[in-house]
Amino acid sequence: MARQDLIANDLANAATPGYKPDRTAQRSFDEVLLASSRSGASIGSLGTGVSIAVQETNMDGAPVKDTGEPLDFAITGEGFFAVNTDQGVRYTRNGRFNADNQGVLVDQMGNQVVGRNGGPVRVGADGTADPAALATFEVPNARKAGDALFTGAAQGAGTGNVRAGALEGSGVDAARTMVDMIASMRAFEAGQRVITTIDSTLEKAANQVGRVS
Repeated sequence: MARQDLIANDLANAATPGYKPDRTAQRSFDEVLLASSRSGASIGSLGTGVSIAVQETNMDGAPVKDTGEPLDFAITGEGFFAVNTDQGVRYTRNGRFNADNQGVLVDQMGNQVVGRNGGPVRVGADGTADPAALATFEVPNARKAGDALFTGAAQGAGTGNVRAGALEGSGVDAARTMVDMIASMRAFEAGQRVITTIDSTLEKAANQVGRVS
């Protein structure tokens, strides 16, 4: 179910600029050693199911596409844009920005974009902003704080270049993700059938075998 939820969220963000898909890795619970209660002889082991071992975000860069919009920005290479939110500074690869009423560059949620001097980025009267005015940051071990925002401790400037009139695409491969979703659904359905079979067997044991005199 956790894997299915992540895949569904990835598909919903297949067109979100700068989106990074999530993956889960499973591990087995410890196996239980089975032994004969009469003789104590070892019979074998029994697995007790699986659990989520780790959830990780694929931070690989996605292709950059030209949009022709003057306030769209993409980072080619490593780095994140920074925006000031009510929860503090957050980092993003989604460079779809706008100008607010004061002529300041903001993201789609109205958060101010951080400039190279630590202050806001001004949008000119011609509706453009200098790409060199946008700050980029290197954020090792960035953690998702929503679909487009990340948290983490910045360690210097990003090494990538800021490009105007372009956006980084979503990191989701829609075709592959659809195949993953179908495979996940089949596995989930198989698990449901197993549970139904066990339930039916226990019902017979309780209702039919129990009536035998």
